[in-house]
Amino acid sequence: MISNQILQNTIDGLKGITRIDLCVVDIEGQILASTEKQPENCSEEVAAFISSPADSQVVHGYQFFKVFDENQLEYVLIAKGSSDDVYMVGKLAAFQLSSLLTAYKERFDKDNFIKNLLLDNLLLVDIYNRAKKLHISTDARRVVFIIESSREKVNGALDSVRNYCGAQSRDFITAVDEKNVIVVHELAPNEGYEELHKVAGGIKDVVVQDGEDIHVALGTIVGEIKEVSRSYKEARMALDVGRIFFSDRDIIAYSSLGIGRLIYQLPIPLCKMFIREIFDGRSPDDFDEETLTTINKFFENSLNVSETSRQLYIHRNTLVYRLDKLQKSTGLDLRVFEDAITFKIALMVVKYMKYMETLDY
Repeated sequence: MISNQILQNTIDGLKGITRIDLCVVDIEGQILASTEKQPENCSEEVAAFISSPADSQVVHGYQFFKVFDENQLEYVLIAKGSSDDVYMVGKLAAFQLSSLLTAYKERFDKDNFIKNLLLDNLLLVDIYNRAKKLHISTDARRVVFIIESSREKVNGALDSVRNYCGAQSRDFITAVDEKNVIVVHELAPNEGYEELHKVAGGIKDVVVQDGEDIHVALGTIVGEIKEVSRSYKEARMALDVGRIFFSDRDIIAYSSLGIGRLIYQLPIPLCKMFIREIFDGRSPDDFDEETLTTINKFFENSLNVSETSRQLYIHRNTLVYRLDKLQKSTGLDLRVFEDAITFKIALMVVKYMKYMETLDY
């Protein structure tokens, strides 16, 4: 369960303090970590020690210690020397390894629990029972962040987020695929959405690397642990909707998706029927670049003709001519609020349909 690198770092640190060489072997006698450059092969001695009832033993000038995980033998620790000082260091090292096993097992169990919770793989009764066993609060306010990275592997991003959140954090950091890091964030008493946007910005800053495209999405705040999966699904939707309609945003919240959230849930056949009704078989893609720029700028300026013409550096009458031309071809007058709303929704529906087509391939 513990990586060989962690074992090596642990005994290197102990040797640095005690100046006593240590070695960790598994129950098959294979050396997992050692402070000696060329440790002796002691598989026979290890096998004999494992079969004996003793928890520690001196063999040929070495102290042997058994390291247990809940009464299950996991490792044999070997300390070089037969003095009382070496025995004390060996006992301390064995205790340290045993504590590491417990800590990593608890972390592994919590990580599995959080993954299954996010993916709705747990019954309601199991959620509360396992949360109680793992000492996880069931009624804390939480929200789910999803950090989407363009890296092929998320290991580096996971480490960056863990370092940012800190060892004492009550947040859970995990991953369920190779692109996204998930943070189940526990809110402070006075923390709200404004503060969460700052947290999201901080996470993005520590994860981003040169030339990397990072997006952070967050769901809504939930008050019970059983609702964490809902916040996760909302964050996933926010990622997709943001990719379609808000590509210029690095941080997107489910609560700010607006009409994009509604369009995202429409069936494609209904979308196609709507576009046929509005554009009579045409598509906004058929409009020239000038017309599309005029339309977008007109919407940006809340249908204000004067301000739009000023920002486009054209005469007011030129803008009116373009709008009249658009009205003749589509039957929609963008100066009329109802027609403008219909046209805006149609543009968003077309964006959604084009995005779904890319997924089909």
